[in-house]
Amino acid sequence: MGFKSLRVINEDKIKAGLGFGKHGHQNMEIISYVIEGELAHQDSMGNGSTILPGDVQYMSAGSGVTHSEFNHSKDQTTHLLQIWLLPHTQNTKPIYDQKNISNEAKLNQFKLLASGSGENDSVQMLNHSSLYASILTKDKTISYQPKNKACYLQLIRGSLLLNQLQMQAGDGAFIENEAELNMKGLDNESEFLFFDLC
Repeated sequence: MGFKSLRVINEDKIKAGLGFGKHGHQNMEIISYVIEGELAHQDSMGNGSTILPGDVQYMSAGSGVTHSEFNHSKDQTTHLLQIWLLPHTQNTKPIYDQKNISNEAKLNQFKLLASGSGENDSVQMLNHSSLYASILTKDKTISYQPKNKACYLQLIRGSLLLNQLQMQAGDGAFIENEAELNMKGLDNESEFLFFDLC
């Protein structure tokens, strides 16, 4: 992808009984956002957890970390987005954090998930961008004035109108030099992630 500090957004669907074996990263901010199902996580920092829908999992790989993820379900596929951002500081001590964000907190408003400052109980990351989530009901419009010149929107489910651009589930929008953005829900529930990028 390579848009400002946003390197990758992977949409993964992991079948029951499968996963990703132990593998390593360095100098990358990694955020996982589970949409459906659950995912078991283990890493070289000693963390072991289960990531559930609504969870935001954060790893700053820093000087180096290894981790694995596995779907232990017997019959349910796990659906998630994994996001990679460049850190503003290299070779730091690896960091782990995980928070659960309710759907109510995202309903018809922007909920800050991760930021460089950790404000509003967001995950604090080593990147000065801001990551938000929202779930819009039909015909509901919310607005945003970007702090930076570049933004990115990833529509997870439903459909919405971004200014004059109609988007469907799975679509992404690269946004530059817009003074104001208006998002209007076109389905009963339209869920998206929004990045104000440094």
